[in-house]
Amino acid sequence: MNPVRNFWNHRAAALTLSAAGIGLLFLLSAGAQSGNAGNGNSDNGEGSKIQIGFDIAPVPLDLKGKNPDLVGLGSYLVHAAGGCTDCHTWPNYAAGGNPFLGQPEQINTAGYLAGGRFFGPVIVSNNLTPDPVSGLPGGMTFEEFELVMRTGIDRDHSAPPVPSPTDDLLQVMPWPVFRNMSGRDLEAIYEYLRAIPSVP
Repeated sequence: MNPVRNFWNHRAAALTLSAAGIGLLFLLSAGAQSGNAGNGNSDNGEGSKIQIGFDIAPVPLDLKGKNPDLVGLGSYLVHAAGGCTDCHTWPNYAAGGNPFLGQPEQINTAGYLAGGRFFGPVIVSNNLTPDPVSGLPGGMTFEEFELVMRTGIDRDHSAPPVPSPTDDLLQVMPWPVFRNMSGRDLEAIYEYLRAIPSVP
């Protein structure tokens, strides 16, 4: 066999394999990008939840210095999954905006997440809005917020006495459910609470 022709045949085969490899890498890359395109971002399919969160937020949000994806996801968790306004906004709805009366829903933005709902004579829901001085939601650092969400510890020591090893466990808040949220979910809720207006 002609050694020159043999060299060029091997060279052509190598170039063909290289081109095929590059083409395969291109297709895999394009497939990965198109897989993320449907959800708006690449964060585990959260894109639609983030967008819904922004769509349903009832108050203007301050995104300066905050992670917008976490803010949107946090709004989704607070409104579409967690029901936080049920206890922490009082009254829940503005006049004429009660969906339980067949009215178009309108959240009470004047008292939005500012607490004040009474559960019996002793328990009152806390204000979760950012502290006007520190900017911390409910005056809590993220570590304090996570502790409350995971353990139900009452930072104000205002829980009514119950037959338990401690009298400092929140008795109304569904922390036994919320404690099962992922760390990212809790970070998102906290970031959303940082973005809402402060209410006295």
